[in-house]
Amino acid sequence: EVQLVESGGGLVQPGGSLRLSCAASGFTFDDYAMSWVRQAPGKGLEWVSAISWNGNSTYYAESMKGRFTISRDNAKNTLYLQMNSLKSEDTAVYYCARGSLPSGMDYWGKGTLVTVSS
Repeated sequence: EVQLVESGGGLVQPGGSLRLSCAASGFTFDDYAMSWVRQAPGKGLEWVSAISWNGNSTYYAESMKGRFTISRDNAKNTLYLQMNSLKSEDTAVYYCARGSLPSGMDYWGKGTLVTVSS
């Protein structure tokens, strides 16, 4: 059974940092690209970032470039999202997902809530 379990969310002040993790199991992790997607309160899903199977290629939504860094540790079957210079508009539930655009994501975690507030 494919499982994706996010962790690392919480309350952080504007300008602060958080690192999200996504522990993957039930499939061969390094066979797949992986993505982060978020959903702000009352809004739709927003793609955040993606990384190739070997970590050599990374992609970001424009508003996250220079602030967020996606990475993976294939030995630990874990995906990461380092978020710096956080803004109130980054408040959202963050999901990790197997796969990436444009082919799509087929499995999703349950998400971890990030709240950026003073």
